[in-house]
Amino acid sequence: MSGSTIRTVTTGAASVADGPLAPRPLGAEEEHRHDAGDPVPPQPAQRGPATDCTADSAGGLTFDLRLAGTEAGTGSEDAGLLLRRRPDASGETEEVRLPLTPVQDAEPGTLRAALPSTVRLTEGRWNVFLALAGRDPRRLSPGVNDLRSLVDRVPHENRGWLGVRIPYATKHGNLSVRAWMRWPHAEAGALRMRDGALEVGGRLYGAEVSATARLEAWPRRGPAEPVVADAAGPGGDRREFAAVLPFAALAGGRLWDLWLRPAEGAEAVRVARILDDVPDKKRIFTYPAQPVARDAGEPAGAGPVAAGPVAVTAKPYYTLNNDLAVRIDRAE
Repeated sequence: MSGSTIRTVTTGAASVADGPLAPRPLGAEEEHRHDAGDPVPPQPAQRGPATDCTADSAGGLTFDLRLAGTEAGTGSEDAGLLLRRRPDASGETEEVRLPLTPVQDAEPGTLRAALPSTVRLTEGRWNVFLALAGRDPRRLSPGVNDLRSLVDRVPHENRGWLGVRIPYATKHGNLSVRAWMRWPHAEAGALRMRDGALEVGGRLYGAEVSATARLEAWPRRGPAEPVVADAAGPGGDRREFAAVLPFAALAGGRLWDLWLRPAEGAEAVRVARILDDVPDKKRIFTYPAQPVARDAGEPAGAGPVAAGPVAVTAKPYYTLNNDLAVRIDRAE
C-alpha cells in the first residue's frame, strides 16, 4: 500500500447542503446524537491493541501500536489504521485509511500511522480501527495520549480552515477521535457571572472584530429572533471580543446558543471552546445556576409570557459539541 491517505464517503439518505447566513443552532435531540455516549454497534470481545496518540500543535495526530503473535508478522503493506466517522442524521459517513509502517528502533511489531494536519476530517466523532488484509476491521483500545501541544493552542492565521482533533476513550473502552473543522472560529475565554449577567470574552481567528460586532443569543425554540449585546474588542483590539449578556433578557426562552457576528452583515460564528485537550467539556466545565427575576409582562426573547413576576435561573454551559450556550430554568 502506498503512503498516501485514502478517503471514501458512504451516503445513506440524501442530504441537503445548509449554508444560511443566519445561524441554525442544534436542537436538543440533534445535539444528543453527537454525545460521546451515543449507542454504537456491539463490539467484538477481542479488540485491537492499545494505541498511543501524540498530538502536534498544527492539528496532526500520530498513532503508535504494537501487534503481537501472528499479527506481528503481518507485512506493513497490508496493515492500516481506519478512521470511520459516525453517521450523521442523513446517514452519511466516510472513512479515512492511514498506512501503518514499522517504527525503527522499536520492539518488533510496532507500527505507526500519521494523520497530517493537512488532511481534513469532517466535524464529528471518528471511531478508530485496525485494518489487516483478510480480516474484519477491529476497534482499537486507547493507550497513552500525549496532548500537551493542544493546551493553549494558537491557530495559524494564514490557514484557510481550522482542524482540531482530540483522541479520547469512549464509555465502551474504545479509541475514538473528536474532530472539529471551522473557520472563522470564535474561541471562548473565561466566563464570569455577576450582576445578573454573563460576561464572555474570547478571541476570533480567521476574521476581525469590528466596532459593530455583537454577541447574539439565538433560541433553539420559538421565534428566530436573537438577543444581542455589543461585542467590540476591548481597546479596539481587532481579534478580541467581549460582551455582557443580561440573563433577564433570556428569561422568556429555555436554551440559547451563542454566536459572534464580527461586523454588521457578516456571517455569524459559533462561540465555542475547542483549542485545548478536553474533548467533552459539558461533563468537565460546570457553572452554578444564577437566580434571575424579571417582570414577566415585559417581552424577552422567545417563549410564553405569564402575568406577574417570574423567578428563573440561568446557567451557561458547553454543549456536547463544546459550543457555548445558556440554559434557563424556572426556579423551584
